[in-house]
Amino acid sequence: MWIGWIEFDLLFGDIHSLKEKRSVLRPILAEIRKRFDVSIAEVDLQDLHRRAAVGAGLVAADRAHIVEVLDAVENYVAYRPGIDMLSARRRVFTSDD
Repeated sequence: MWIGWIEFDLLFGDIHSLKEKRSVLRPILAEIRKRFDVSIAEVDLQDLHRRAAVGAGLVAADRAHIVEVLDAVENYVAYRPGIDMLSARRRVFTSDD
């Protein structure tokens, strides 16, 4: 069994409140969850209106699938208009680690 996760540090453009941030972030998370079949959530920086830390994870039978899905999620987030990806960290490991 292979386990993979990726965490993004995101900076939003013209956002002035937490309510605006949620209205932008919530549909993005829903689309990623639907399109890539991963678990995803805002994991930190909830009290900042222009920043978000988002984490996505999945479990699969082989490493290649994990890497392929995490690459696709990263590309999807990187090319979203109005959002700058400040960093992305990922880890892929087996249940034997």
